[in-house]
Amino acid sequence: MAEYPISSQMRAFVAKTESFTTTDTSLAGLRQNYNRMCQAFTPPPPQDLLIDNFSLDGVAVRSYRPTTATPSNGWPCLLYMHGGGWVVGGLDSHDFICFELATALQVLVIAIDYRLAPEHPFPAAYDDCRSVWQAIQAGQGPHAINRQRLVVAGDSAGGNLAAALCLGLRDDGQPLPLAQVLIYPGLGGPVDLPSRRDCADAPLLSTADTDDYLAMYLSDGGKSSAYALPLLAETFSGLPKAFIAVAQFDPLRDDGRLYAERLQAAGVDTLLYPGKGLVHGCLRARRQVAEVDQLYDCLLGYLRSEGLTQV
Repeated sequence: MAEYPISSQMRAFVAKTESFTTTDTSLAGLRQNYNRMCQAFTPPPPQDLLIDNFSLDGVAVRSYRPTTATPSNGWPCLLYMHGGGWVVGGLDSHDFICFELATALQVLVIAIDYRLAPEHPFPAAYDDCRSVWQAIQAGQGPHAINRQRLVVAGDSAGGNLAAALCLGLRDDGQPLPLAQVLIYPGLGGPVDLPSRRDCADAPLLSTADTDDYLAMYLSDGGKSSAYALPLLAETFSGLPKAFIAVAQFDPLRDDGRLYAERLQAAGVDTLLYPGKGLVHGCLRARRQVAEVDQLYDCLLGYLRSEGLTQV
C-alpha cells in the first residue's frame, strides 16, 4: 500500500476495512466477512427515518423515508443499487449510504436486493433492477412516488447496474430517470486501460479482484451485452444526464472516465468527479476521511441541483 499516496485518514480506513479479511476464501466466507465489515461501518438508523422492507414484482427492497408528510406530488425518489461485485452485499451492507441520502435530501430512497452471482449470474441482477423500475412506473408499492423526480444510483457493481438499466430503458423507449449517479462503477472497460495496470494492487480492490467478480457475474454469458458491460453500447445518445465519481487509486477508475467521455461526446450532460486521493469502497469512510466528505458534498449538491429534494 505504500506506493499509493493516500492520506493518513484514508490509510486508517483501509486498515480497519482490511482487518475483517480472513483466510476463508470460500463464497460463504467472503460474504460473511464482507457483512461483518459493513456492519462495523454502519451507524444506527437515524430516528427521523421510517424504514420498511417489502417487495416490488417479487424483488425484495427496502425503503427509507423522512417522517414528514408525503409531498403533494409524491416523493422525489432515489433508486439505489448496492455494490459488492454482484457477488456480496445486500440491503444491510448499504444501509449507511441510504441513511445518508434519505436524511440529507429528505427524499425517499429505495434499495434493491437483487439476486447475486455466481448462483444467479447475468442477467439476474439486471432483470431484478428492471423489474423494480417497472413496478414503480406502474404505481406499485406502499409509497406515492413522483416519477418525474426519480434518480437511479449505485456504487461499483451497483453503478454498473444503474448504467445498464438506463441503457435498457432507452433502447426500449421506456420512461427514463431524471439522472444516473455512478460511483466508482465497473463498466466493462478494456483490459489495457491504464488504471488496470497502474492500480493493479490498489487498496481494497485489485485488478485480479475485478476479474474474479466479473467472471462470476458473466459465468452464464453476457460478455457481448451492453447490459452486462455498458461500455459496449453502440451509442450513448439519449441517455439520462450523469454524475460519475471515480477513485484515483482504483483499477476501475478509467471505466468511469471513459464512460463520462462517451456520454459527453454523445451530448449527454455529464459531471465527472475525479476522486483525488480516493480508493474503491471508500463511501463507508463518511465523516472519517476529508476526501470522502468532499465527494459526498459534491454528490449531495448535484442531486439538490437536479431537483432531488423536497424543497
